[in-house]
Amino acid sequence: MDKLVSYRQNIKALLSRYTEGKQPDEQFEAQLLLDEVRDHYLWLDVGWDGSRRIYHPMMHFDIKQGKIWLQENMTDIDPAVDLIKLGVLREDIVLGLHPPYKRQFTDYGVA
Repeated sequence: MDKLVSYRQNIKALLSRYTEGKQPDEQFEAQLLLDEVRDHYLWLDVGWDGSRRIYHPMMHFDIKQGKIWLQENMTDIDPAVDLIKLGVLREDIVLGLHPPYKRQFTDYGVA
């Protein structure tokens, strides 16, 4: 299988698993935005808590130049570890949520 196709499937599977069972309630719902044309993948919590708007990007991935970029993670889940378990190469995961100068000190790709 083509690496790009595999990486897309892996990201979609992870986000689906992470949001599975999160039923919409009166306050908010977990939404997945899965853009395979531009390779942007996002989990949002969206809704209202009384008069307070809920719009929280929980997790955001991009695929750029053959690598998976973790752009945001507002959970206690470690998706990089889960991606590796799915067969993604460690060097093909970029922790884009860290500044560029820090990425060289992670155990992941640097871009």
